[in-house]
Amino acid sequence: MRPEIAVLDIQGQYRVYTEFYRAQTAERTIVLVNGSLATTASFAQTVRSLHPHFNVVLYDQPYAGKSKPHNRHERLLSKETEAHILLELVEHFRADHVMSFSWGGACTLLALAHQPQRVNKAIISSFSPVINGPMRDYLERGSQYLSACDRPRVGNLVNDTIGKHLPSLFKRFNYRHVSSLDSHEYAQMHFHIHQVLDHDLQRALTGARNIDIPVLFINGERDEYTTVEDARQFARHVDRSAFSVIRDAGHFLDMEHKAACEDTRSAMLGFLQPARTPRQRYGYEAGQQALAG
Repeated sequence: MRPEIAVLDIQGQYRVYTEFYRAQTAERTIVLVNGSLATTASFAQTVRSLHPHFNVVLYDQPYAGKSKPHNRHERLLSKETEAHILLELVEHFRADHVMSFSWGGACTLLALAHQPQRVNKAIISSFSPVINGPMRDYLERGSQYLSACDRPRVGNLVNDTIGKHLPSLFKRFNYRHVSSLDSHEYAQMHFHIHQVLDHDLQRALTGARNIDIPVLFINGERDEYTTVEDARQFARHVDRSAFSVIRDAGHFLDMEHKAACEDTRSAMLGFLQPARTPRQRYGYEAGQQALAG
């Protein structure tokens, strides 16, 4: 399964590395949005779950992964800028769906608030509208280590907190990746953390009231950083919301063990393809209002 690779120009300001996994029989296309410090590599399992049911698009933010060599990194990117990049990619690939992981949910909600005409369903995974105690501690320590460019501590922090339920092999990969990032990537993540701590989430939630498509929120039962209970508060902001709980899973869901991978895949396909895989089989729950479409 080889992707079609392209580096796209975004309004003459950014160059974005993309991977397009084309499926000959697929009628719809989904764009996947990375979390903080992540690259296209983090979605390897998700691609296997969604392809060939869908054409799948992966991309790296201008400051990260394989987009890095194509950009100058002269300024930090806000979540609003990342949202506009996502909207450009939706148009370029004529995408029907979007799916985000972790802090990628912030820019995805901002993008969906613009009501892009092409997008008719979205999945937000491992994200919450609440900065609870464990998440605040994680962000505050992360801010300290990132500002000091303390690579070993940043790597260990991720594995000891949101990555605590990952298999040891994935933890080693995580540590190598996170502890070897460029200083501008640390500066970018430090900037995002302070956006979040300065109530940037509230701006995203205010905009989320404009979202008029069905949105599925997926969270791990054991995730204490973006908890199931906190995620359910999205029902007050997104009218056509639904929720799925992945049993015995933490923050990284399908990367943690086989059963979590299968349950995550079932939740995604049950939501995106309800006519083919009835909702009752996958057990995701409707929000405060009925989910249609």
